[in-house]
Amino acid sequence: MMGCFTLEVADHVATITMNRPPVNAQNRAFRQECVGLFDELHDRDDVRAIILTGAGRTFPAGADLKERPSAEPGVYPAHNRLVRAAFDCIIECEKPVIAAVNGAAIGAGCVMALCCDILVVSEDAFLSMTEVDVGLAGGVRHTLRHFSPSDARLMIYTARRMTGPELFRMNAASACVPAAELLPCAQTIAAEIAAKVPLAVRAAKRSFATTEEMPLRDGYRFEQGQTVALSRTEDTREAQAAFAEKRRPVFKGR
Repeated sequence: MMGCFTLEVADHVATITMNRPPVNAQNRAFRQECVGLFDELHDRDDVRAIILTGAGRTFPAGADLKERPSAEPGVYPAHNRLVRAAFDCIIECEKPVIAAVNGAAIGAGCVMALCCDILVVSEDAFLSMTEVDVGLAGGVRHTLRHFSPSDARLMIYTARRMTGPELFRMNAASACVPAAELLPCAQTIAAEIAAKVPLAVRAAKRSFATTEEMPLRDGYRFEQGQTVALSRTEDTREAQAAFAEKRRPVFKGR
């Protein structure tokens, strides 16, 4: 039973909607539910791609300030561990995650979007890291995953709102569309991913995660190892046969 999310699965695509009115703020229950949900989808054979979006007019607006940790010994480490887990479960999920950013994504909500593999944004959406406005300094490492060094610093130092069109111009988002077209845009991308060899897509995501900070030579060697392993699978042989025979492949996950 989920209280902060809804989940729909159809045609190998899972659509997760954050639904914690009024602004989908992240509290302890939200984070625990998020971890459990992404861990489940990680293992589900009927899911090949995931869309993450928000109900209403926000992605998540950020952390729930009513649950800020106290200065009591041991409270902050436990809090920080759960915060990391709620982000890491998205990055570590084997299935590609598409953020369909439907509105404000602020602070922790911005980081959640940046943990996803692909960003699509509505024209009236924005990302903002407002930590410096309240004497904090989080989100630096995550912004560097999607923004150039200059734009990442601009975002962090100024707490500016980076709008949908700006995010597309900065190459931080793959598409910027009217609000009514946001979910269809994400669904089109997810369907394309779901049609590919599942084992190969999972291996590609694993390569992105593993090689992100590797030197080029080491990263490429890791990728080559992934290719060797895939070449021995039934699904890769089926994909190659289907391509040659001009038919739709049937994947078995092995």
